[in-house]
Amino acid sequence: MGRMRENPRYNVISMRISDEEREHLENLVQRTHKSVSDIMREAMEVFTIQLERQEFRKAA
Repeated sequence: MGRMRENPRYNVISMRISDEEREHLENLVQRTHKSVSDIMREAMEVFTIQLERQEFRKAA
């Protein structure tokens, strides 16, 4: 039986990318020693922070 995870992730999202984007992503994986999933999670966090900053500037 598999071990129970504290924070299981069951949702899978796929996307199409160009060969150039794939090479860029593979380069990031090699340079950071992180998984594609971890890189994409971090990218979402950075994008969210940038979006919140833009929205804050518009509101001010």
